[in-house]
Amino acid sequence: MINVILMQRVEKLGQMGDTVTVKPGYARNFLLPSGRAIRATESNLKKFEQDRAQLEAQNLKRREEAERVAERMEGLQVVLIRSAGESGALYGSVSGRDIADAVKDAGLIITRDQVILEQPIKTLGLTNVRIALHPEVSIPVVVNVARTPEEADKQSRGEDLRAEQEAEEASLEAELAAELSELGAASE
Repeated sequence: MINVILMQRVEKLGQMGDTVTVKPGYARNFLLPSGRAIRATESNLKKFEQDRAQLEAQNLKRREEAERVAERMEGLQVVLIRSAGESGALYGSVSGRDIADAVKDAGLIITRDQVILEQPIKTLGLTNVRIALHPEVSIPVVVNVARTPEEADKQSRGEDLRAEQEAEEASLEAELAAELSELGAASE
């Protein structure tokens, strides 16, 4: 295990300035390279305490900027057009990169690392996804996955596409049965 000082809030780990113990791989591969933490040595502790007020002011400024962006982007919904089977299962899944690109098209510059997917999106429909603009500020974004733009409009209005599709199939079956009965009556 290794001790590090957090340079910003890290979800499920701690607040800025906390000294925490983490596994070496987590520190080496994630916390240290991303600048979210520094090694907890005596010299780093002294340097952090000297710079703490400045670091907290920078963090507060970034947080306020993120809050302003979050207010502007409240209620954002993005549409992704994908191929899917009859049951609504996607051929593949929607990734964080896909969502980040769609959000960029909507006017918010984010990276795929800021997209927090609880589980992969593998079906058509509406899904709530969280975008972390700052370690302390996140916004919900509705991801509308559909086969066509028309289907996406219907989903966003809350229409049940499966019921509509089943009704259409039933009417086609009724037409086919009527034609077959007409053919059967004509051949007699």
